[in-house]
Amino acid sequence: MTHRVAAVQMVSSGDIHANLESAARLIDEAVQRGAELVLLPENFAVLDGGPLRQFAEIQGAGNSLLQEFLAGQAASHGIVLVGGTIPLLSRPPRADGSDQPPLDDGRVRPACLVFDPRGDLVARYDKIHLFDVKVEDRQAEYSESKSFEAGDGLVTVDSPVGRLGLTICYDLRFAEIYGQLVEAGAEIFTVPSAFTRVTGKAHWEVLLRARAIENQCFVVAANQGGVHNDSRETYGHSMIIDPWGTVLDRVDTGEGVVCAEIDLQRLARVRDDMPIASHRRL
Repeated sequence: MTHRVAAVQMVSSGDIHANLESAARLIDEAVQRGAELVLLPENFAVLDGGPLRQFAEIQGAGNSLLQEFLAGQAASHGIVLVGGTIPLLSRPPRADGSDQPPLDDGRVRPACLVFDPRGDLVARYDKIHLFDVKVEDRQAEYSESKSFEAGDGLVTVDSPVGRLGLTICYDLRFAEIYGQLVEAGAEIFTVPSAFTRVTGKAHWEVLLRARAIENQCFVVAANQGGVHNDSRETYGHSMIIDPWGTVLDRVDTGEGVVCAEIDLQRLARVRDDMPIASHRRL
C-alpha cells in the first residue's frame, strides 16, 4: 500500500497572519493533490531575521495562534501535519512527565510539532544543531544560538504513512543523527528548512540524496524559497526522495507544493536487496 505525502515551499515574511494564510492555501493544495501527510518549512509562520520571542508560545497553552492553526489544519483536512518549526518558550517535558522551567533568557526553542488527523499533538522535536556560521551572502553571518536554545534529543513517531524521523535544516549536515533515527525505526525523514541560497545551491540536494541513500529511507524536504528581506534569501528546491536516492518530485523557487507516493514495500525491498544495516563494521 502506498501513501501520498507533500512538502510545502513558502517565502515567509515578518507578517505572521499573511504567512498563515499562505500556509493554509498551500496545505489545501497539497490535500487536493491527495496528500495524507504535509510538511511545512522551517519558520513557516514568521521569517524576518528579528527576535522571535514576541511570537513564542507555551506548548499546550490555550489561545496559542500557531498551535491552534496547526491542530486545526490537521483536523479539518484529516492529515498528518508536520509543522515546520514554531518558536516555543517551553521546553519539552522531562522523561517522567514533569514540566521543565520555561526559557527566561530572551531565547526560544525552535520546535517541530506533529499533529495527527484528529488534530492531536503526537510528537515534538527541538532542533539540535544551530546554524552559527559565516556565509558569503548579504547577511554574511548567522548566529542562531543568540535567538535559540538547542534541543537535546532525537525523536521518531509512528504515523499512518510510516515511522517518521524528525530533523530540521542544519541537522542535515550531521549524518550520525540520521543513522540513529534509522536504528529507532525511521522510514521517512522530514527536513523542514530555511537553507540559504548560497549553501543550498552548493549542498542542499546532494545532502538530501546522501541521507536517503546511506540510510535507505524516504526523505521529505520542505525549504523556504525566495527573497524574504534585504539580507535574507533562501534556496527553495523542496523535494521528495526515495530510498534509492531518486528525486520523485521537486519545485524550483517561490511558493509551491511537491507530492509523491511513499511505498514502504519498495523501502523494504531496497533494504533486503542491499542490507547495509547488517553490513556495518564500525
